[in-house]
Amino acid sequence: MVVQWKPRKGAFAKDFCLQKPPLHFPMAKKISVGIDIGTYQVKVMVAENAEPSDRTIPKIVGTGFAESRGLRHGYIINQADVTRAIGQAIRQAEKTSGTRIKNAYLSVGGIGLSSITSTGTTAVSRADSEISELDVEKSLEASRAAIPQSFSINRRIIHTIPVQYRIDGKVVLGSKAVGMKANKLEAKVLFVTALENHLHDLIQAVEDAGVEVSQVIAAPLAASLVTLSKSQKIVGSVLANIGAETVSIVVFENNVPISLETFPIGSNDITNDIALGLKIPLEEAERIKLGAITGATYPKKKLDDIIEARLSDILELIEAHLKKIGRSGLLPAGIILTGGGSGISILEELAKSSLSLPSRVASMNWSGGMREPIKDASWSVVYGLCRIGLSQEDEESTLGVGIAKKARGTIRNLIRQLLP
Repeated sequence: MVVQWKPRKGAFAKDFCLQKPPLHFPMAKKISVGIDIGTYQVKVMVAENAEPSDRTIPKIVGTGFAESRGLRHGYIINQADVTRAIGQAIRQAEKTSGTRIKNAYLSVGGIGLSSITSTGTTAVSRADSEISELDVEKSLEASRAAIPQSFSINRRIIHTIPVQYRIDGKVVLGSKAVGMKANKLEAKVLFVTALENHLHDLIQAVEDAGVEVSQVIAAPLAASLVTLSKSQKIVGSVLANIGAETVSIVVFENNVPISLETFPIGSNDITNDIALGLKIPLEEAERIKLGAITGATYPKKKLDDIIEARLSDILELIEAHLKKIGRSGLLPAGIILTGGGSGISILEELAKSSLSLPSRVASMNWSGGMREPIKDASWSVVYGLCRIGLSQEDEESTLGVGIAKKARGTIRNLIRQLLP
């Protein structure tokens, strides 16, 4: 279509009659940034919508990382060192993506991350016995009030996830009770919590690096978005993220997380054991652990025994937790291994025999806009954060968890309360 531009009355000579095509401005691409502050590395990823028809697969446009300093088992012991590492990773991500990073989604992990399941009951308020949104909110509040003070002290709730509803004692099929009729509504809820001071320190470190925190997400939940399929979450599975100094797990069933826990042990413990057992430097022990050194004269049986002993300790902790929640040997999709420590060669087979479950290492092959595909499983958390950021309009289905409708506002209020 051609638009005839006419000179205005009293216009200058430059306003001659010209023919110009209509102006078309391309839609601005939505950018999402994820920051994962691990004990080994700080990782930053910048992603954008891949295709309008597929918002669930972010296109990676830039990454940055830096060696972590000032952290121990995932919690901060030196704020300034952590802020410097974050700043370094952010600058690298800005350079590779060509994007100025102003806000980001932040993962929280470490030994301060845990969960508890609580149940609350409320009477249906309407005269016609129809369950309303208000009744659901009251049942969630009742569940929150039932959390033992011994657990909740010094902790903040970062996710409120309804696991199951009952009406008059009968389980509600599906995830919604609104609109059904009953006299009593009962909610079984998973509350994911973090130590308050740890959460404050993480947020402050990012803010000090010049980036605003948009939302805080539990690291295992973020990783589950890109490592577990919907079918695995439905039939039952456990995702184990093996980091440098911590191992975090999240158990899924019926497409919702039913438990989350973190253990103060990680792949660095294996490196330390190898260094002590073989009397070699830590750097060399790390390369041996990951199979980067071959043909060396180290006794293979002794090396295998060292690695297997520590991996068995990790798997025993996971098995003990599965027994505690009544899911030992009862997860058809088995255990999916991710994180930097999942690259140890014997881990997959050892997990299968120790837990009596199917076992596999999460497959990573995200290329996006990068020249080389990202195959390192330690990037799963930050990639999941980017996916959350690009799918906020459909947050509930994206996360695969029935997060309460007030969750997003709760997180923002939480951030405001924690910052000075």
